[in-house]
Amino acid sequence: MTDQDHPTTSATPWFVQFTAFKVDPAWRRLPQGARADGREAFAAVVDAYSSSITTWAYSGIGLKIGADLLLWRRGIDPKPMQEMTARLLTSGIGCYSEISYQLFGYTRPSVYTRRPTSQEQAIDLNDRQTYLIVYPFSKTTDWYLMSRDARQGMMNEHMRVGHEYADIRQVLLYATGLDDQEFVVAYETEDLPRFSQLVTDLRATEARRYTLRDTPIITAIHRPLREALALIG
Repeated sequence: MTDQDHPTTSATPWFVQFTAFKVDPAWRRLPQGARADGREAFAAVVDAYSSSITTWAYSGIGLKIGADLLLWRRGIDPKPMQEMTARLLTSGIGCYSEISYQLFGYTRPSVYTRRPTSQEQAIDLNDRQTYLIVYPFSKTTDWYLMSRDARQGMMNEHMRVGHEYADIRQVLLYATGLDDQEFVVAYETEDLPRFSQLVTDLRATEARRYTLRDTPIITAIHRPLREALALIG
């Protein structure tokens, strides 16, 4: 849908992770008090890292199998984020959870745009929209073998379509050489049908010919962390 030529730009090179947790059904069979304590123990770990890692919580229940909880985390250093993840998996509900999806990357400026629009600066904001759609993304080899001018022309068309949906925010992370995918793409919206129309329009552009991979797609709903945990049971 989008690629390295149309990213979010931040003055800070953020390290960003989208981590989805799948919870064992055995969790729901625990006594109510044990589950309440387990949810709080998990949330307390998130709180403990809040000075260095910003975390937003989402529920994928009823939307994506294997994504009972999705955490969008933003920081500077991967090391404390790794330590936080390890603690989450050994705290309360985390002991009954496994990571089902893990997507990460860094932000950096685009080589095809002079400056980002507010639509493309979502990573620097602290307020979140209701719906989050995130997925890995890779381009074909032929894309990189084309001339810069050819790619620029196709990206101009791509960006022109995207700017017609200025209410939909986007984030692009670079993961080339760091993970299986080259990029991680995330969108925020208040209107899922409108987002679906954006995807339809973008897939009719010339640049779509050079998409190698853009799945799995994870859709989730933004909720306060403790509310998202309560939905799990």
